[in-house]
Amino acid sequence: MKKFLTAAFAAASIASISAQGQQSIDNPMTQAMLDVYAKELEANPKDADIYFRRANEYYKFNQYLRALADVDKTLEHAPSANRDLRFQAYMLRADIYQMLNKHREALADFSEALKLDPASFMALYQKANEEYELGDYSAAKSDYTRLRAANPRSVEALTGLARVAVKENNLGLASEYMDGAVEMMSADSDIYIRRASVRRMQGNNTGAVEDLLMAISIDNNTRAFQELIDIANVDYPAVITGLSTSISYAPQQGMLYYIRAFIAQAHDHYAAALADYRKLIDQNMYEYAGLYNSMAQCQLALCRYPQALDNVDHAITMDGGANGEFFATKARILYAQGKNEEALKALKDASSRGYSAASIHEIEALVDYAAGQFEQANDIYASMIIDQPDVMRNYIYRAWVVADGLRQQANAQTIYNRVVSMTAADENTDGGNDTAKSALAAIQSYRGFALLFSGDREGALAWASALRRDYRDTDGYLNFVIACLYAQATVADPSISASEKSDLTAQAIKSLERALQLGYGNLYEISKADTGRVSLAPIRNDSHFNALLVRYSHLFE
Repeated sequence: MKKFLTAAFAAASIASISAQGQQSIDNPMTQAMLDVYAKELEANPKDADIYFRRANEYYKFNQYLRALADVDKTLEHAPSANRDLRFQAYMLRADIYQMLNKHREALADFSEALKLDPASFMALYQKANEEYELGDYSAAKSDYTRLRAANPRSVEALTGLARVAVKENNLGLASEYMDGAVEMMSADSDIYIRRASVRRMQGNNTGAVEDLLMAISIDNNTRAFQELIDIANVDYPAVITGLSTSISYAPQQGMLYYIRAFIAQAHDHYAAALADYRKLIDQNMYEYAGLYNSMAQCQLALCRYPQALDNVDHAITMDGGANGEFFATKARILYAQGKNEEALKALKDASSRGYSAASIHEIEALVDYAAGQFEQANDIYASMIIDQPDVMRNYIYRAWVVADGLRQQANAQTIYNRVVSMTAADENTDGGNDTAKSALAAIQSYRGFALLFSGDREGALAWASALRRDYRDTDGYLNFVIACLYAQATVADPSISASEKSDLTAQAIKSLERALQLGYGNLYEISKADTGRVSLAPIRNDSHFNALLVRYSHLFE
């Protein structure tokens, strides 16, 4: 079962940027500096300047509580006459509160900073932002207006006023503010990202996509990639339509094909993604090892194993065997073919090249289960739960191994009950209109499957109904998951009546058809996979199931 792409991963992949990782607070130079600060404070425990400098150091490394303690000490010991230090301390503490989502405290500190420096643009701007976050739109509007009066060309002020206008349901005024901002800074990619955010608030995803693509065309702005991925998770058709329109105007812009392929692949539209990857190579727009790896991943999802192996081997050869991800892709292909020993060898190659241990363990557990090594698979999932205690998928997969592999039904029941307990807070959450991230969180809670496999079929089906009611499905994935739940419900209870089983099968088929209508094209998940019993396995022999695959075969060609 897939996950939507994270924005950071998407931006890095699309832009081919190697972001410099933040240095750890544990590195020797930082620790030496912190030791110096500690010694200086030991000698002079009321030195406000040292507290402030150490607070900044902690803040830089996301050590917010430590930073907060030190900035509190700064304000405790800084003389009232030292207005500059106190101003900076209030600004830093407000930033910390923002990071901790304590908006009222942040607002109070930005207000104190303004008392010390009434002319500070940043303090007034951040104060207005906090007022907006707290829903005090009148105060925010007043402060954004003050900002604009001080600087009529302030895009921050115009963006703030536009956001308030949307909240006041004055959409025309919001558009005027942002159009004016764009006119002033039409060569700056950031202004298009700002307008895109306002357009999203207005429900204009199509316009937002246009702005983000403009930002990308200006300077490959990575934040624009992030926003584009976020919109795709909410409104996949809007993003694909926008990209297709841009491609029609600039048919030789390889980056646009790549972005479209990347997003299509992330949303299980593999045939479309594969066509764009191929075009990049065939038209000599781009050719590098990662493209062949992406093609192999798409071909795996389309059950084209020989072609997938050819492409991933080509990627490995082009790359000189340096990229561990390519070997992990190869391991998945070999696992799908039932070649478990070869898959394990590929995983060792991936590991030796520094590929993510968590990703390797995911594949290794599947291989172990397929090979009948249930204890090993159980140990892997147990370890993954320790490393990622909030990832419900690991619990569901472990319970599957324990129940179906080790035949320990009572222990599996305990695991399912734990998932039900841990996801209880999500049970009554209303998704709203435009919350794909929340929808994904609801899906990845696996609550419905835990309920079903722990004997609460009614609760499981209610979960599925709530997913369909509360969330919009724009790429087919949501309905595919619902189809899996209905399919599993036909076999979870041995005492189920023939008529109930027939009704559940019909619901599963209907949900699968909705998924296919929306372009869901992961043939491997539809026709082969049964990991964790989160699958369509129980209905694959149904004549209506096979008829659907024939009718929608174009999705897999």
